[in-house]
Amino acid sequence: MLSDTLSNELQRYAIGPRIKTLRLRKKLGLVQLAGHTGLSPAMLSKIERGQMFPTLPTLLRIAMVFGVGLDHFFKSDKEEPLIAVVRKHERLKLPNPPGEKNPAFLFESLDYPASDRRMEAYYAEFPIDSPPSEPHQHGSAEFIYVLSGRLVVIVDGKETALAAGDAMYFDSSVPHSYRREGEGTSTALVVISP
Repeated sequence: MLSDTLSNELQRYAIGPRIKTLRLRKKLGLVQLAGHTGLSPAMLSKIERGQMFPTLPTLLRIAMVFGVGLDHFFKSDKEEPLIAVVRKHERLKLPNPPGEKNPAFLFESLDYPASDRRMEAYYAEFPIDSPPSEPHQHGSAEFIYVLSGRLVVIVDGKETALAAGDAMYFDSSVPHSYRREGEGTSTALVVISP
């Protein structure tokens, strides 16, 4: 028998109601869920009503039926804001295209630890001897802000020259490419909507 303290702590997670919500969402009865899990309908009913707490192996059997992880039953209902910090020294500088000795540009992801991103942000560097990038297309929209140097952005064959401080938003589902201009290296902040 669980102490009142343990019972109250476990009630806080509302494991039973979460199981019931998943079951009803899948339109399963207790007998059907019992058939999928190998547990008795009576046991499942007690778990759903909070009269009994499942062991981790039992909870895992239930979770597998619904295609959720164990964390589903323990995470807070209150959504925590997504925060991902990338320190400058943690970023990887990658060439584009990959494996090229003389890439069109080098980029560093500014948001890689974040899951379920609604946008992707990059720091891009266009070296002095870099060739123009190959036309490519992706996602739905792109925003570029030139930090230093000069850059020409070609979107669907139309060239737009940008200098430090200039910004451009465009439909990235059409072919587009970049070309560094001038004497020095160019850098830019690029934000893509996937």
